[in-house]
Amino acid sequence: MSSRPQEKRHPNSKKGGQSSAKKRSPRPSMAKTTSHKGRHGKNAARPKVALKDQKVVVFNKPFDVLSQFTDGDGRQTLADFIPLKEVYAAGRLDRDSEGLMVLTNDGILQARLTQPQSKSPKTYWVQVEGAPTEDDLQPLRNGVELKDGMTLPAQVVVMAEPEGLWERNPPVRFRATIPTTWLAITIIEGRNRQVRRMTAHIGFPTLRLIRYSMGDITLGDLQPGEWKQIRP
Repeated sequence: MSSRPQEKRHPNSKKGGQSSAKKRSPRPSMAKTTSHKGRHGKNAARPKVALKDQKVVVFNKPFDVLSQFTDGDGRQTLADFIPLKEVYAAGRLDRDSEGLMVLTNDGILQARLTQPQSKSPKTYWVQVEGAPTEDDLQPLRNGVELKDGMTLPAQVVVMAEPEGLWERNPPVRFRATIPTTWLAITIIEGRNRQVRRMTAHIGFPTLRLIRYSMGDITLGDLQPGEWKQIRP
């Protein structure tokens, strides 16, 4: 990793750093099922590249941006923020989710971050409606039965709202009479909208979801729309 990474700020991104150093997220040992996809969203097996040629980009995906480079309907995509060529998303992030995306030209790294056998942990900061107790959260730690089968055990801890967290645009809609709670949830699976379905299953719908880390790569202090190249 370069000691002097390139960093780009999107002109519409907000100021104000996010303190990642003070927030330690749980690290589990579990399994994942996301297929890795290419720049245009197609499945692709990409070869390993020499370390000197390896490119790794981290990006803070804003809400309502697609985690792909092209779209026929005029919606915002990664191409609106990242001008680099020949980097491909390691996994996807839902349009209504925010936070860390890793892009690389290295198929081995891409697979390590996304393939089930790699057991690479992914940590999400999740704001849920309500105030779950430890008993409420225990089923997530044990595994819950969803329509597509049992989930693997997750690591789940209650956390304070992340320090310096940016405002979402548009804002989350809250019900004034119902509290909200932030959770750090770590899984190694990658089913469609899995974390949202898990919290809904135990009766605490997800209001906001931010991916903080993939493997040993974290969001750091990037603001929405910002990216930086960490390798080379």
